Amino acid sequence: MKEEHHIYGLHAVIEAIKAGKEIDKILIQRGLSGALFNELRKVLQGTSIPYQLVPPEKINRITSKNHQGIVAFLCEIEYFKVEELLPQVFLEGKTPLVLVLDKITDVRNFGAIARTAACTGVNMIIVPQRGSAQINADAIKTSAGALHQLPVCREYNLKETLLYLKESGLQLVACHEKTQSLIYQADFKLPTALVMGAEDTGISPEYLKLCDKAVKIPMQGNISSLNVSVATGVVLYEAVKQRL
Repeated sequence: MKEEHHIYGLHAVIEAIKAGKEIDKILIQRGLSGALFNELRKVLQGTSIPYQLVPPEKINRITSKNHQGIVAFLCEIEYFKVEELLPQVFLEGKTPLVLVLDKITDVRNFGAIARTAACTGVNMIIVPQRGSAQINADAIKTSAGALHQLPVCREYNLKETLLYLKESGLQLVACHEKTQSLIYQADFKLPTALVMGAEDTGISPEYLKLCDKAVKIPMQGNISSLNVSVATGVVLYEAVKQRL
């Protein structure tokens, strides 16, 4: 990561938080203590900035400078809120097509998904505050710049966000393999939020319960699953086909 995209040192990170800098996440060395660390804990309490306790070796790999056991990664894009964007989509007379990504942590997969989403008319991508790919230079490059054009909403409580989408009139369509319905049986002409999960764990059960419909991509041959970015593209282009 380029130097300008992360900051280190307790004073610098505390001041960045107080100044309202867009921070993607913070890594904190395990076992830190003292007055400055206590101040850091206080300023973090009023935010939704995700942080992780890590061994010192992890921070040392990021910077060899005097980091004092802390490094903060600055956001490379602006994040939005669903409540601000969705009403505007309706006001513009559009039928919303929203993409919800649950636990997609690989940056290149995320970038490829964003590129396809931009090509298929997705109005916004929604990700959880924790457990999502860091939108860094690799993700932006893989997206072919789509992440600078397509709004990304990073939500603290994804369950509440899904409920908000339902209350706003969107159907929640989950794509996963443990269902009998195919993607062709979903009506994507309706206002839709497509929910995609990670390749290894799938969609979280609590989110799956909220979905109105579950569909799968038909598979032939000996390999039973697709890369998540390819799978997302297949479903999104079915939505495009139905909406043309």
